[in-house]
Amino acid sequence: MWTRSLCLAALFVVSLPCVAQITPSLTADEIMARVAANTDRDDDARAHYVYVQHTQMISSSGKSVMCEETTDARVTPGTHGSEQQMLKLDGRRRDGKRYIAYTEPLKDKPHGADIDGPPDRDLTKEARKQRRKDGLRNDEDEDLDQQLVEHVRKNLTNEKSKDGLHAGLFPLTGKAQPGYNFALKGRERRNGHDTFHIVFTPREKSHYDWRGDAWIDTEAFQPVVVQTALAHNIPFAVRALLGTSIPGLGFTATYAPQPDGVWFPATFGTEFKLNVLFFFHRSIALSVENRDFEKTHTASRIVADSDLPEPLPTTPGEK
Repeated sequence: MWTRSLCLAALFVVSLPCVAQITPSLTADEIMARVAANTDRDDDARAHYVYVQHTQMISSSGKSVMCEETTDARVTPGTHGSEQQMLKLDGRRRDGKRYIAYTEPLKDKPHGADIDGPPDRDLTKEARKQRRKDGLRNDEDEDLDQQLVEHVRKNLTNEKSKDGLHAGLFPLTGKAQPGYNFALKGRERRNGHDTFHIVFTPREKSHYDWRGDAWIDTEAFQPVVVQTALAHNIPFAVRALLGTSIPGLGFTATYAPQPDGVWFPATFGTEFKLNVLFFFHRSIALSVENRDFEKTHTASRIVADSDLPEPLPTTPGEK
């Protein structure tokens, strides 16, 4: 009996080097180098797709919703970014104790055409006090929360990006990776994929950049889930000088492949607080879903007038 057990143990020990040779372990840096190569490659391939981006955006003060928007936009990636065509917008913003509905973004409205209700001088003392409590300090601030919602949405979803996510929010590209340290925490099952769990932090501790976790598909070496937060809070001296604080800023993004193997962000979400000038306090929540992908035969390209070729010279009498 003992002889058989010893033989089995010896066989197990001898077989370990063979298993290691068949499935060699990878370091966190090696894993992330493959991720960088794949994500950089897919960035060019995304120019062959158009898709619909569905977003829900809320600005709230305490328990009161100040502005809420739901939008659908068709996204056409180009060489250096994306063009968005608004398909649908349903919004409402608070004005005192009532809500005003709207279906167009502010930039499409002529100046002065969106003022609802009486000006401050015609309001009662109680109404003016309520407006100050709601963060509305004068007539021009009636659409302040709508401005905030639209500004945040555009900056987080369509800033030099082909995938519907601000380029600066994804810290795992080849260009960004040299600024980070990576550590392999283990292997986990996430969203139906076997993944490497990678923890990343800024290489320079003084930099106000992202830290977080990334779950990387073990076969495709593509991100499945990425969760981030600011590596450091805004310094107290800056908050005291500018009166600005953004506690809790971070995001979660999930990714999924298209039939041809190109990976896109499938969902994106963030929720944080915004404190400005000691009197304006808002909670911001954004939820994004990319869907209805269509692959084109040729890469989409946004062409400016300055990029158009010069017209060919004509001979006299030729039209």
